Amino acid sequence: MKTHTTNYFSTLITVAEDCKAERGTIPPEKNKLTIANYQFDLLAKQPFQYTSDEILFTVFSIRNDISASETATEKRKFFSKGQPCLRTSPLAKNYGWGIYFNEEGKIKLMDSASDEYQKLLKDENIKKVSAMKSKRT
Repeated sequence: MKTHTTNYFSTLITVAEDCKAERGTIPPEKNKLTIANYQFDLLAKQPFQYTSDEILFTVFSIRNDISASETATEKRKFFSKGQPCLRTSPLAKNYGWGIYFNEEGKIKLMDSASDEYQKLLKDENIKKVSAMKSKRT
């Protein structure tokens, strides 16, 4: 069974062109937590702790109530099909967060209004990829 990955290295996913947020904004909590809530909670509290694959599968596991005993099997199944990468994350599409991957593929959220984000935009050693737009044109 082929394994697909969503990991990036030395890359910045920039905020989507049509993002309305002018800076990194915490996703509001509703009755039921959203993908944005889960991703934000994991990444904001633990920068450079997770890769893209780890974040995507962790959120999938939480939302689908996958037990520890099922994790290995479910992870193989999950990554046997291509998965949307973090370019589709609501954090970069709607909430004004850049998603930076260091050389090891570990992630840190970047407030798009921060000096650190602006510095990464100018860094020629960092690949830039735009988040997906929310609306098709």
